[in-house]
Amino acid sequence: MSLWQPLYLRWLSYRALPVVRDYYQSLLPLLQQPLAQVPLIAVDMEMTGLKPEQHQIISVGLVPIVQRQLRLAAAQHQLVGIAGSVGQSATIHGIVDRHLQSPALSQQDLLPWLLQQAMGKLMIFHHAPLDLAFLTALAQLQGDKRLHFPVVDTLQIERRRLLRERHILPQGSLRLGACRQRYGLPVYMAHSALMDAIACGELFLAQTAAINPAVAVNEFLWWP
Repeated sequence: MSLWQPLYLRWLSYRALPVVRDYYQSLLPLLQQPLAQVPLIAVDMEMTGLKPEQHQIISVGLVPIVQRQLRLAAAQHQLVGIAGSVGQSATIHGIVDRHLQSPALSQQDLLPWLLQQAMGKLMIFHHAPLDLAFLTALAQLQGDKRLHFPVVDTLQIERRRLLRERHILPQGSLRLGACRQRYGLPVYMAHSALMDAIACGELFLAQTAAINPAVAVNEFLWWP
């Protein structure tokens, strides 16, 4: 394991909001473990657009992965209230304004809720920079400048694999559906945070199926 990773995480924890600090500290023991033993949680979010400075998160899907198995019984789908309307984004995710009324989670409570669900688990995303940019925007509202915790990014794993085989990646080849197709995974038509979190988790298991389970988890980490 690289020595800088736990040292960096400890340093970050001293500068973070309490809820973020607790999450940082919960990750420290995981950095020393082999991939097969690390608790994971696949995460996906639906937003009203792609710009964190303008748009908002409206739903989050989570599914834990324990001992290389998706725990669907523990999966969660959480709606998040927003200021204003979902607008034309409803045509993509199917969530309309009336869905985001009570008991939807507030934007202010979303980050603490998510980190609590992920406590002691590494998060898995597909295209992590987008999701973390939105989470960072929430952290900034509460006084934290940026989130720096390590995650697993299935898009980056696939990108590295494809670049070893070819010099140019065709347009769209790193989308979640296209990545899953290369592993023979089924097509999920419903576009929701929960279904995409499950799809992301399945993709990660397929990507790592042939890898020695004793390999260190830090080989798969992406740091923002």
